[in-house]
Amino acid sequence: MRITNYRSFMIHALFLSLTMSFIDVNTVAPAMLTESGATTFHLGLLTAIMVGFASFMQLLFATFIMGFKHKKPALLVGIYFRVAALASLGIFLHNLGEPATWKIWLILFLITVFSFSGAWANIAYTDILGSTIEKPLRKKLLTQKQLISSIGLIISSVVVKIVLSYLSYPDSYSLLFLMASLLLLFATSGFWMLKEGEPPERKRQSLADKLGMFAEAIKGDRNVMLYLVLVNTSGVILSTLPFLVVLANQHYGMDGGRTGTFLLFQLSGSLIATILANLFSKGQRYRPLLYFFIFLGAFTPLVALLLIAIPSLYPLAFLLGGATSALYHILTVGILLEISTDENRPIYTGIGGAGALMNILYPMLAGLLLPYLGFPLVFILTSCYMLVGLYAAKHLDCGIVT
Repeated sequence: MRITNYRSFMIHALFLSLTMSFIDVNTVAPAMLTESGATTFHLGLLTAIMVGFASFMQLLFATFIMGFKHKKPALLVGIYFRVAALASLGIFLHNLGEPATWKIWLILFLITVFSFSGAWANIAYTDILGSTIEKPLRKKLLTQKQLISSIGLIISSVVVKIVLSYLSYPDSYSLLFLMASLLLLFATSGFWMLKEGEPPERKRQSLADKLGMFAEAIKGDRNVMLYLVLVNTSGVILSTLPFLVVLANQHYGMDGGRTGTFLLFQLSGSLIATILANLFSKGQRYRPLLYFFIFLGAFTPLVALLLIAIPSLYPLAFLLGGATSALYHILTVGILLEISTDENRPIYTGIGGAGALMNILYPMLAGLLLPYLGFPLVFILTSCYMLVGLYAAKHLDCGIVT
């Protein structure tokens, strides 16, 4: 069962990586919405939905999924909803006609379905991974999965650049989303192979009991509080990266070729960071990587401000952003697996997702303030805020960071 499940996660990682380039939250999605006539508020809301609200919904979803005897059906249902949302978005864009405000809101609705169903699937995914993959193999799985994903993302980013360069809006994005829905459908082939085993018997709990378990976990485990500090400070880099596209659009305007270039640089950064993390992390000692991630994340918006006047060098900001994003996902998933047990993992996953409130508030607040304060002030304040995560990095006490 161990080898079969290991291969299942790898197969899914490959097809998912090919999918996610086509609706990348930091480049493709905001560029598509920008070309649809969206304002900075719409773009902030897009980021809040795809990064913040999707994570927040994990708390609600975890209360349901933790009561399921088997998590595999929940995982597959979540993925099929994502497939349907992407296919619908592709069909709608193909028949878009002239951009209009109501069409922007419909696009946001379909992206909400895509993002929320991903949050549902992630709860089941994390629980199955933690309960079927032994501790000694988890770090290897996470790093190899990230490596495979980075390679797949690089390959698909080339496809994205070609499509966006040779097709005009909205047909270019329509084709990307239809291709993404098909690839995501293929990704489920890996999970049909999953074997969960027989879970331990658990007594039935009311919704109030389950919510009480969330509150108890936060009060009773200092690591949970520190984890929440980390994702709510340095984790804001995830909802900052889409605004690099907005900054470029303000200075140069956006087109398909530029969007593809930004995506390619971002994914190259992700691949480089993953390879280096795999080479230089010894055993389970990850605290130096946490420090590096925080400083790199805080540095990225400042680099964007410095390079925006040099169009040929500006993609380097996306290179740093991609590296930071990859490190965030490696570290936060690993920490979550280590500080949780098979019994409370859905609870901790829900807390980790719902607790990242700043990834909801920041993009909406930034979208509202940017027209008045400007990018320099907003980005400088953002960088300073991210450095608060150093407190959590110093005091977290779990297997992978000591």
